Amino acid sequence: MSDEPEMKTLSAVEESKPSASEWRAWLEVHGPKLLLFARQQTRSHQDAEDVLQDALVKLIDKIQSNEFIGGEESWQPYLYTTIRRLAIDLSRRDDRRKRREDTVGTETGEVAQETFDPWFDSESSDDETRSQLEEKLKDVPEKFAEVIIMKIWGEKTFAEIGEILGISQNTAASRYRYGLEALKRSLGGARRRGDLSI
Repeated sequence: MSDEPEMKTLSAVEESKPSASEWRAWLEVHGPKLLLFARQQTRSHQDAEDVLQDALVKLIDKIQSNEFIGGEESWQPYLYTTIRRLAIDLSRRDDRRKRREDTVGTETGEVAQETFDPWFDSESSDDETRSQLEEKLKDVPEKFAEVIIMKIWGEKTFAEIGEILGISQNTAASRYRYGLEALKRSLGGARRRGDLSI
């Protein structure tokens, strides 16, 4: 008799584990949003892909070991938080490595060129406009840009953003508003100079 509730709990846990096809479907919907967020948090597209993959592995490990609390609706907030933490750790490691290289004098002086990989995929937007938008968003202070990305591309509410970033809902809304104002000013200057044709 005492084993019956435990058996029901185990079967409920097993049912909450996603199948490969469910994962694929979920990632097709949410993967691009998460990658965009990771790109905003990291220094290169490759770093963003690595951070997103590491975050997904952590989520899967937690689900497989029955340590994850919450269902599918909790995956995205968990991943946003994990991506942010992993990006910070990666940045610190890269900075420490660069300082060591500078100290040892092994730097070759070659400047790595970043390849163009657009954030905005739209047939109506040309590469130049897309490039301008990406550059201007990078110029917005990080605390504002991350809220803009989560709100617009991540389709998160201010309450969800607040929970992910550990700030109040009102602070998230304020950062979004200030970030959009900064982006609008920056884009306005580019439009007046004729650099932007939107």
